[in-house]
Amino acid sequence: MQFYRRNLPHMQRDFTPHFITFCTKLRRDFPDWARDIVLGCCIHDHERRYRLRVAVVMPDHVHLILTPLVDRHHIVSLVEILKAIKGTSAHKINRQLGVHGPIWQEESFDRIVRSSESLDAKVAYILENPVRKRLVDHWREYRWIWQPPEQTPQTEFLTSKPRSLEARGTPKALTVERRPLTVEPRTPSSAGGSADEASAAPEEKA
Repeated sequence: MQFYRRNLPHMQRDFTPHFITFCTKLRRDFPDWARDIVLGCCIHDHERRYRLRVAVVMPDHVHLILTPLVDRHHIVSLVEILKAIKGTSAHKINRQLGVHGPIWQEESFDRIVRSSESLDAKVAYILENPVRKRLVDHWREYRWIWQPPEQTPQTEFLTSKPRSLEARGTPKALTVERRPLTVEPRTPSSAGGSADEASAAPEEKA
């Protein structure tokens, strides 16, 4: 087990799923093309440096459940994983906009998922996030969700009615359209569980 601390305490347990949330700087909403980039960065190292169970990119935050893997004789740390996802996505989004500077809060919120039942419940919670935020009627309608193709969520934990839609797998190559980034800060909602806990994390310094 690893323990580290930045502004918030973090704990990592080997060969165990971790529920991770990180937020945009000032909780700014990302447009569609920027969320495409972020989702692609989350998926990129699946089965290389971590095993990704689920990823959901919301307008102003990201939920992941993943298990770090062994890379060159050591367990990849959450610090390395998040640095790669956040750093690469920030670089790509800033390059499209022709600007520089942080786009993510410096800290993230993470917790160890301790049982299979808890894992199924956490996956269902993440999948339902776009429904709770009234972005879609059913989670399968939301474009920025990814699960391994073979994975089926436990329906007893889902609240929205299932529809006959094709299961999501690895997305096709993403086409990024250059558009202005919405930069108006939003007031964090009281709903959303861990996303609201993560919003209390200190922001990344420019």
